[in-house]
Amino acid sequence: MFDMGFGELLLIAVVGLLVIGPERLPGTIRTISLWLGRFRRSFNEIRSEIEREVGADEIRRQLHNEQVMASLKESEKNLQSALESTTKTTNDALQQIGNSIMPPEANATDKEDELGGTEITEPAPTDHSEKLNDEQRRD
Repeated sequence: MFDMGFGELLLIAVVGLLVIGPERLPGTIRTISLWLGRFRRSFNEIRSEIEREVGADEIRRQLHNEQVMASLKESEKNLQSALESTTKTTNDALQQIGNSIMPPEANATDKEDELGGTEITEPAPTDHSEKLNDEQRRD
């Protein structure tokens, strides 16, 4: 933890023996060991609490994101249904307009009778190259 080697620990023990004395040294070592143990436990508890808080924050963010996504999906469904109803209404209106502009099928057959029942056809294509050849021969 403090990155101390055996030689350093031996030096601390010798200084402690000289300063504290041989009678009180075992009790002092025991007390220091207890304090170090408490310090380690406190440090580990603080670390685990911070990790839990960070995890809780991540969970809160994830829940918030899921709520936002759910509201977006609900909005998408609402917009989709509104679009479908608008499309249906528009198509119905266009169909009604088309029916009012175009005559019914019975009127269409009457108009064919008025035209004499003839169909309008396109004129047959002509071969312009033959005409050009005839004109060139004449010249």
